[in-house]
Amino acid sequence: MNNHTVITISRQYGSGGRELANKIAEKLGYKLFDRQIVHLAAAQIGIDDLSEDNLRNLENNVTPLSLSFIPFFNFGSRNTGFNNDVFINEAKAIRQLANNNDCVILGRCADFILEDLPNHYSFFICANDDYREKRGKEVYDGKSLKELNEEDNKRANYYKYYTKQNWGDPKNYDMIINTSKVSLDKAADIIISYVKSNKK
Repeated sequence: MNNHTVITISRQYGSGGRELANKIAEKLGYKLFDRQIVHLAAAQIGIDDLSEDNLRNLENNVTPLSLSFIPFFNFGSRNTGFNNDVFINEAKAIRQLANNNDCVILGRCADFILEDLPNHYSFFICANDDYREKRGKEVYDGKSLKELNEEDNKRANYYKYYTKQNWGDPKNYDMIINTSKVSLDKAADIIISYVKSNKK
């Protein structure tokens, strides 16, 4: 049985979810895996399966993406549509990463992929438009609220396609946190307290 604790974070663009995931990982001493690491792991699976050495190299030597704005896209797709093979390999990579680490995983439908794990806790991070618009200007190189919403629509479509569920639906998560109502540090503490009090 997998006894590792895994926290998955889904988030609206501009809500501070990536920064929050970093804070949680740092406070707990957990690994942080984002779409870059998941994609690299999935590519390894597609080539020759992900060996323990390859996995360890990814865990230790590949750093998560920066906090800057990075448009959402589907690895392996050509602008339109979805790539089932890539998603299947990403899902396998997420399972393997979760089976080997106490970790925080950002996005990539990880909340759905890992929903059966006993010590998996999923959170959706949102914020009001004023907060997101402010972060868009200050953190994401001047991105407008419209641009942030367009990226969220891509995420929602991706999530719906692969999970048949609605992205951001409260039923899919342990907790939803509105970061326009609470600081990122406080949000991290709330999540950590919840996880520690509910570990199986």
